[in-house]
Amino acid sequence: MAEENNQNAGAAAGQQDKPQLQFALQRIYVKDISFEAPNSPSVFQQPFKPKVGLDLNTSSQQVGEGLYEVVVKVTAQVTHSEEGTTSFLAEIEQAGLFRIGGIEGQQLDHTLGAFCPNVLFPYARECIDNLVNRGGFPPLMLAPVNFEAIYAQKKKRQAEQAQQQGEQTTQ
Repeated sequence: MAEENNQNAGAAAGQQDKPQLQFALQRIYVKDISFEAPNSPSVFQQPFKPKVGLDLNTSSQQVGEGLYEVVVKVTAQVTHSEEGTTSFLAEIEQAGLFRIGGIEGQQLDHTLGAFCPNVLFPYARECIDNLVNRGGFPPLMLAPVNFEAIYAQKKKRQAEQAQQQGEQTTQ
């Protein structure tokens, strides 16, 4: 009986040695927002034949002990497919504050570069749609984005660049 208590106490102590994983969304907010329709009202006098250009970027920074700001920047530029004139340009920086603890190194980088943007993107998507609609244009329903794939591509490019730099220094 005493041995069981000692083993249980040892197991509990071992669990206490492990850092507690902590992930909590503290706040979601718009950091920057912009909408331009430079060719209004003439753009409304012709059939709407859009050609959509989408630019997507993410960034993150530590803003306090265990507190990280992650930003998803979405820029949607829609031009008239035949004339090439800009119908509208909508841009948003959707941000979030995340409390993260017990995650370090590559795992933290992956969380900030892929998981957190996945949480924020639906808010950015809704905001872009709302902006476009308020600008008098049909809704712009952005497709879901695979931030896991974007993160993997970014890491692959960084590894290739590091390898190329290593080869250049040995020559």
